[in-house]
Amino acid sequence: MLTILVVSDATGETVERMARSALVQFEDAAVRVLRRAQVITPDQVRAVVQEAAAGDSIVVYTLVSDDLRRLMLAEARLRGVDSLDVLGPLLERLAIHLRLTSRQKPGLFKQLAEAKTREIRAVAFAFKHDDGQNVEELHHAEVVLVGPSRTMKTPVMLYLAYRGWLAANVPLVPELALPKPLLSAPRERVFCLGLQAEELRDRRLVRATEEAIPREPYASLPQIRKECQYAEWLCREHGWRQIDVTGKAVEEVAREIITLLRAQA
Repeated sequence: MLTILVVSDATGETVERMARSALVQFEDAAVRVLRRAQVITPDQVRAVVQEAAAGDSIVVYTLVSDDLRRLMLAEARLRGVDSLDVLGPLLERLAIHLRLTSRQKPGLFKQLAEAKTREIRAVAFAFKHDDGQNVEELHHAEVVLVGPSRTMKTPVMLYLAYRGWLAANVPLVPELALPKPLLSAPRERVFCLGLQAEELRDRRLVRATEEAIPREPYASLPQIRKECQYAEWLCREHGWRQIDVTGKAVEEVAREIITLLRAQA
């Protein structure tokens, strides 16, 4: 029986799928596929080749390290083992055409795939938990943004989500009781966004015009000052951190929050 040793410096899942896809073309073939993952040292490479040399085996491998690929080729030739480098030729041709050097980092594709999957999940989470929706699920959030209306909560939340953070936002309205899940959220995860009253009034006037919202009391300075004072009191009461977003871009506010989150990790 032929043995195919699929070798990788990461999980080996991709090269194993390739091998099994090829085997579909050979009906009733007596073949077994064995995966050898996390091969990252010269000794591991030699051990795989020695294993292959002990029986009827071929080696199919994806190694991003130039040194390990050269060693695999040399050892296979020395021991008379048939080997196939799946990744090397592609990396070399890309390096030539792109005029760049590969990063030679094992498992990078899987890391990128996992990051993209988390990003998709985070964006879906954000849309589901925008503007106080589904507050009963706030315990799943890594970041909870609070603050008066028009203090950039939603755009900052989405910026964080597109970078993989599970973020939600809850508006602070003096006339409405705070949802209990917000009060139960760890205080280090809650960030209150604040804006100078005059700038906040200007933003609310624009919204009132665009969405046909009555300007009074929504865009009046007394109401805005009342809401800002209420937000500041809540921050003192519950130990929430305040972020002044006056004159700042969305990405600047988000980076400030990420820095604070990572500092406490």
